[in-house]
Amino acid sequence: MKEIVSFFNNIGRTLPTITVIDIIDILLVAFVIYAVINLIHTTSAAKIAKAIILLLLLTLLTDLVNLHAMNYILDKILELGFVALVIVFQPELRRMLEKVGGRSITELLVKPSSADDTENAITQAVAACEIMSNEKTGVLIVFERDNSLEQICKTGTTVDAAVSQELIRNIFFPKASLHDGAMIIRNGRIEAAGCVLPLSENRHLSTDLGTRHRAGVGMSEASDAVVLIVSEETGTMSVAIGGMLKRHLAPETLERMLRKELIREQTNQENVFRRLLRKKKKTGGNDNAKT
Repeated sequence: MKEIVSFFNNIGRTLPTITVIDIIDILLVAFVIYAVINLIHTTSAAKIAKAIILLLLLTLLTDLVNLHAMNYILDKILELGFVALVIVFQPELRRMLEKVGGRSITELLVKPSSADDTENAITQAVAACEIMSNEKTGVLIVFERDNSLEQICKTGTTVDAAVSQELIRNIFFPKASLHDGAMIIRNGRIEAAGCVLPLSENRHLSTDLGTRHRAGVGMSEASDAVVLIVSEETGTMSVAIGGMLKRHLAPETLERMLRKELIREQTNQENVFRRLLRKKKKTGGNDNAKT
């Protein structure tokens, strides 16, 4: 109990001494941590981050129990490891610095809204898939969410184009060079096509599922992406989310699911705003009637 009281007393004595410079320092550290977290969104980077944390914990543990030889070896590994990390993540660090240099302060602190672009991408993708479902053309479209799919994009061809059903149909046309791979949609735009996805190792998946479906499920297991799949054998439309596959979807159901998963937060905020406006109008109308 005394330790708790002493802890809060120390906080009470420290708070009045905090200056504007200290606040700026804290904000800068928070921004650096945020940038590092964004940098390690990819699965491979996350594994490396876990290994580094494990090494740090082992180093601390060996220091506490006085294992001097082991602690010395781990210290040297960490020293060399940070240099190796800079080399391994050199492309990612360069891209991050380029983004920082090419954006304003507002864009750095606030992620730009792309609800309209995402809504258009959903509408166009569903329309294209409905046509290709009738034609029994295979489709594999990945909608990126919070987890970065940069490494997956590198396996294909960069497109960087607005989403349209005509472009989607051209890319997945059976004789097109990119039709066998996956299309990645990021921030409402087609980022890349012809990409290679990791296959699911789930043994409980139905045996009648082909490589396209297993790749879609595998991508949803390795990230938080939403994957849209059209079978070239049966023409059925499916969606993979979080390792779960929902099959035999009608176009209306498919569009509703994509909207719920991809623009749920924006939709909820808009609905709250609309309800507040309607409530205000009703209140104003009643006041006028009483007057």
